[in-house]
Amino acid sequence: MEGKMSWTVSDAVDYKGFPADKSKTGGWLPATLILGIEISERLSTMGIAVNLVTYLTGTMHLPSSTSANIVTDFMGTSFLLCLLGGFLADSFLGRYKTIVIFALIQTLGTAALATSTKLPQLRPPPCDAAGCEQATGFQMGILYLALYLIALGTGGLKSSVSGFGSDQFDDKDEKEKAQMAYFFQRFFFFISLGTLMAVTVLVYIQDEVGRSWAYGICSVSMLITIIVLLAGTRKYRYKKSMGSPIVHIFQVVVASFRKRKMSAPFNIALLYEDTPEASRIAHTEQFGFLDKAAIVAEGDFEMSGSAAPNPWKLCSVTKVEEVKMMIKLLPIWATTILFWTTYAQMITFSVEQAATMQRNLGKFQIPAGSLTVFFVAAILLTLAVYDRLIMPLWKKWKGQPGFTSLQRIAIGLFLSTLGMAAAALFEMKRLSVAKAAGGGANARNLPISVFILIPQFLLVGSGEAFIYTGQLDFFITQSPKGMKTMSTGLFLTTLSLGFFVSSFLVSVVKKVTATGDSQGWLADDINDGRLDWFYGLLTILGVVNFAAYLVCTKWCKPKKPKQALQMSSINGNGTAGTNGFDNC
Repeated sequence: MEGKMSWTVSDAVDYKGFPADKSKTGGWLPATLILGIEISERLSTMGIAVNLVTYLTGTMHLPSSTSANIVTDFMGTSFLLCLLGGFLADSFLGRYKTIVIFALIQTLGTAALATSTKLPQLRPPPCDAAGCEQATGFQMGILYLALYLIALGTGGLKSSVSGFGSDQFDDKDEKEKAQMAYFFQRFFFFISLGTLMAVTVLVYIQDEVGRSWAYGICSVSMLITIIVLLAGTRKYRYKKSMGSPIVHIFQVVVASFRKRKMSAPFNIALLYEDTPEASRIAHTEQFGFLDKAAIVAEGDFEMSGSAAPNPWKLCSVTKVEEVKMMIKLLPIWATTILFWTTYAQMITFSVEQAATMQRNLGKFQIPAGSLTVFFVAAILLTLAVYDRLIMPLWKKWKGQPGFTSLQRIAIGLFLSTLGMAAAALFEMKRLSVAKAAGGGANARNLPISVFILIPQFLLVGSGEAFIYTGQLDFFITQSPKGMKTMSTGLFLTTLSLGFFVSSFLVSVVKKVTATGDSQGWLADDINDGRLDWFYGLLTILGVVNFAAYLVCTKWCKPKKPKQALQMSSINGNGTAGTNGFDNC
């Protein structure tokens, strides 16, 4: 019997609902099938995002700032919907069904986008001597429908793909635990690989063959990877749903608010605790008002058909401490949002800059959207240098396997600020050339090489390599074990809010700087505006944000787990342990 049990995973089941057999389920093969979905998702989302602004300005005839905001709102919504996808996966569907359903939704969205770019009735006529006619409300409505179907699909996929992939490894098995760490390293590599294919092959097809063909390829590739994913159904390990962490957080908040007038006991042993000893988290003094959720009061156990307490009235100390741990992540969360605002410029205004410059490489003309290949190349190169050079040297010097998560985030913020400073300087040069060339067609093909924009792509790309891995590491390792999905969603909301902050800044700057005879910094045509001043503003904000981040790291510095504290519950005495992760 013991031999049989050693071949099963305690917290996972197979497709029939039986304990998962290690010899028949999980491991690298199923995890690789899952990674295929991530490549297709990146191919679709990034292939659309990096070149969408040129379609909106050149084909739909929308103003520059409006086009940039449409792109950033689309990307922001994609990441924000990860919270919805995570909630559905944790509470109702499970990760496998969530991936399949939302992958089909994204396929439908890319097919709709391919149709909207193919039919002439769904776009305005080309510009003529009389001017350019903007897209109608109906035409934009169809485009929005397609984009937000894709955003919905992306949100559901990204919330579950990494988690479902890690489910294929048993973290209680040392060998499989090491494989899981390797899986997470390769997960970001596959994201970058999908993005690289998007900004090179897919963007080229959009510009030289046709957008409908490119988006059709996205639909076909996603369908193929869905079929591949379904083919591995018998091989996957499935984790049982533990309920949504969001609900648990609300339960603690509601319970503490209901008992706001009660005083917490002097002896913390009187607070309610029903969590198994091995999983308990020691009580802390911070955010003491939340402790009131664990005060036992009359009526807390009135729940029909169960001896357990009403979770909206009484929560265990461990659940309260989990919420406290999530709150402690918020300062770092808030100060990393601006990086993704900077990132948003790389797929909007930087692409518009490139569209006005000479992009010839011999007889071949580089698509404006494909310039982001330097951005992706910087990510891959930085990861390789960090993995093969920096980590070994740092281990010899400091005795640690690389930078800490907070150090990596700091490097990413610093590099992105330098990137915006470089962007401001090079935009000043581009504008001077545009002014000398005059208006009209001359301003569409300026006598200045597009390659002067490379430094801003390289700096921000290297910054993403550090900050993405740093954020993912920080939010996973510093969160409670039962809230890993929630903490990953919290990390992804920094991307979402970064794009929304970009849209907000663009709208505010356009309104504040526009005068009666001028469109301000962000004119409909970037050659008539002062995009360099906008980049300068982002540089200043980056410096202020970096200083705020350094202050936050002093308050939220990872600490070693404390020794277990003696605590008794109303059901009996026991030792309250830690959850096995460093607390912030």
